[in-house]
Amino acid sequence: MTSIYIHIPFCKKICNYCDFCKFYYNKDLIDKYLNSLEKEVKSRYKKELVDTIYIGGGTPSCLDFEQQGKLFTIINELKKNSNIEFTFECNIEDINDKLLKYLKNKGVTRLSIGLQTFNKRLLKILGRNYTDNAIEKIESANRYFSVNIDLIYAIPGQTLKDLEKDLDTLINLDVDHISAYSLIIEPHTKLYIDNISNISDELDYQMYQLINDKLKEYNHYEISNYAKKGKESKHNLTYWNNDSYYGFGLSSSGYIDDIRYDNTKSINKYLIDQYILNEHRLSINEQIENEFILGLRKIEGINKKKFYDKYHLNINKIPVVKKLLEDKKLVESDDNIYIPCHLIYTSNDILVKFLGINYKNIV
Repeated sequence: MTSIYIHIPFCKKICNYCDFCKFYYNKDLIDKYLNSLEKEVKSRYKKELVDTIYIGGGTPSCLDFEQQGKLFTIINELKKNSNIEFTFECNIEDINDKLLKYLKNKGVTRLSIGLQTFNKRLLKILGRNYTDNAIEKIESANRYFSVNIDLIYAIPGQTLKDLEKDLDTLINLDVDHISAYSLIIEPHTKLYIDNISNISDELDYQMYQLINDKLKEYNHYEISNYAKKGKESKHNLTYWNNDSYYGFGLSSSGYIDDIRYDNTKSINKYLIDQYILNEHRLSINEQIENEFILGLRKIEGINKKKFYDKYHLNINKIPVVKKLLEDKKLVESDDNIYIPCHLIYTSNDILVKFLGINYKNIV
């Protein structure tokens, strides 16, 4: 399976909480960026059949139609599987019928909408624009695509009632997929500079429990992700299954032929075709370590047979696995080993147990 992520690092507005999009919209800069992106794809893509494409940002939907035409010309260089999952990230305010029809015509199958919240007061805290007709825009998107909604919770000043109202609205909209992320206020963001604090751990946990309770009709298949059956993100599962993928564009990352790489964060270097910041060939220890840290994010955990086929190692003979099973911090079925649901919220306390282990000496 081959997956491709393409990063468009531009936005028309920088959020108070976001450190992902690096540049305000600038037509000349975007034109130059797309030229370099085209050269990167042509020079590094090895002509594999592509199963998933994810265009993320930043905000790809901030590109004008001429620039999007250039982007899709680049994408046409890829050999696509006939049942490809093709996701395009979009801000709610950019959605209109013309854009939806355009993306549908270009082969996009899935739209990921950066809603964050319907609440006008909370959007102001996040530095996002309020869209009066957000519900109508999502309904329109639903007619063309399988839709994911990005929801942010644990916003300073948010109540359980605020969150419940957002969740009820999304349930009524009947979207295929919901990604619910707890807000973490990072350094260098406006919320951090303004000395705004994260909400209490107790309230954060109550909100997480509320999300699980309200979305019980969805398949909770990864810590932060909920989908209708069969509508799980194939692209994101590539990451969590520790499979290979290309990352193209400024600040993107990839994992190809056991090499993890990060692209440069410097727009000046990227524009002169100096794409790679660093790359590292993973040892077998690092590969297995990543397998646990990524795979145990999934609610179903790690398939024992696939693990053996991949590493020729019986997962049940690994001492840390045996100990965690004894302590009931891991559980197993006939097929899988996984973190029990009541411990998923604090899963990092379990995942760190897999760091720094010499797996090569286990037989």
